[in-house]
Amino acid sequence: MTLRKKWIRAYLYRSGNIWNRLPASWRGSSPARAYGKYLHLLVRRYGERRQSYGTFFLRNRAELELLRSLLVLRAHGSRLDLSILACSKGAEVYSFLWAIRSTRPDLRVSVRAVDVSQEVLEFAERGVYSLDNRDTRNPDDITRTADMNWKDQPVAASIFERMTQDEVDAMFEVEGNQARIRPSLKQGITWLQGDASDPKLVGDLGPQDIVVANRFLCHMEPAAAEKCLRNLVGLVKPGGYLFVYGVDLDVRATVARDLGWKPVPDMVREVYEGDVSLRNGWPFEYWGLEPFSDRRPDWRLRCASVFQIGEAPRCEAVVEALQQG
Repeated sequence: MTLRKKWIRAYLYRSGNIWNRLPASWRGSSPARAYGKYLHLLVRRYGERRQSYGTFFLRNRAELELLRSLLVLRAHGSRLDLSILACSKGAEVYSFLWAIRSTRPDLRVSVRAVDVSQEVLEFAERGVYSLDNRDTRNPDDITRTADMNWKDQPVAASIFERMTQDEVDAMFEVEGNQARIRPSLKQGITWLQGDASDPKLVGDLGPQDIVVANRFLCHMEPAAAEKCLRNLVGLVKPGGYLFVYGVDLDVRATVARDLGWKPVPDMVREVYEGDVSLRNGWPFEYWGLEPFSDRRPDWRLRCASVFQIGEAPRCEAVVEALQQG
């Protein structure tokens, strides 16, 4: 098996050199996509998986726009229970909360941010980030990887690179080379150490209106990811929503089909293609996302990243119907 892995990794390395020299127009052709799927299958089967703390603020804008649209029908002043699992350095927590409060400041939002690492939770809770760019030419930068700002961060990539200056000013208090999350944005967040694959998590957190389980299931072996995903659905209130971006598509589609999840039909393609990191990682990274295709009969189920779980209680359904007019 060791020799087989070495041979396959050598084959993938050579294939990568060839793939990267091909014109972009050819890489988008049907034959190239078919070959890319074969390469990606090998990568997922033989690649070494590990969790990563690399992230970005406002990482997937389409996903945040879809979130805003789901909040429109909520009653004025109502409570919103939101859990974000594998919250990493806090960028996704603050991005989601910023999107919610900039759209519906009237909502009483309770956020539970969960990660398995106490170290990363403490960093995220502080909410202080470096504006420095990591200089990969400087040997001294090697020692900075111990700083959580640069832990697992893509080479030469800033956690702020997907934000405009106006957005930075809205979310942060900037002083020198540090950006501190504004106190108003930190309100309502509870930071909890926990393992998303632990069956006890459902009981610990309680029912949630929205559960975000993005970009960590892809780092798990498919069988473990499927087991974890089937467990996590128990966190979602009837009629609530599960955000599950960055996961093996076959795993997600299988669970969604088995459990009767309803894919949110809006912005499927926009959200699917909304994180350039995952798209650029295909086919030579196990977490890479294959090119979007709507040719399969089940493409909406397979490509949707947001699902409604079950039916809302009758009283809530009546209120929503009345608000829709």
